[in-house]
Amino acid sequence: MVSEPKVSGVNLSIDHAFFKLLTESFHRIVGVSLVNEEFGPDWLYHEAPFVVVAHNTDADPRFIYANKAGQNCFEYPWDEFVTLPSRLSAELPNRAERQRLLDAVTRNGFISDYRGLRIAKSGRRFWIEDGIVWQLVDRDGIRCGQAATFSRWKDA
Repeated sequence: MVSEPKVSGVNLSIDHAFFKLLTESFHRIVGVSLVNEEFGPDWLYHEAPFVVVAHNTDADPRFIYANKAGQNCFEYPWDEFVTLPSRLSAELPNRAERQRLLDAVTRNGFISDYRGLRIAKSGRRFWIEDGIVWQLVDRDGIRCGQAATFSRWKDA
């Protein structure tokens, strides 16, 4: 049996508090729902047909969440994904562009219609199409990181 994903002892794959942080911050900042009301953290992690990834607020942010669609897209299993600095999801020449995106998200709360070149574990390059990147901000206004979602990608 495969163990459920954990970060700092908390199972984020189906953690209701983390799910609420993702979905409530998305709704509050972007203005639409990330998932339908009947879906919960288990559905988002295991069944969602779109990618959701998130990183923390470290000086060199590290991924803390990737649903199964995200793990498949980037070709990393959970245990590797959550130890990966998020900057490594882009190749070195594309990291400056990625950082400008993250800085804009910090300033503006979110960016939509994002298109960016990313790299999977195997070295396969792919374009994220129509992505949304948003600030993970809890109900008290505390910034907890940033997250991204996209449902379209294509090999470069």
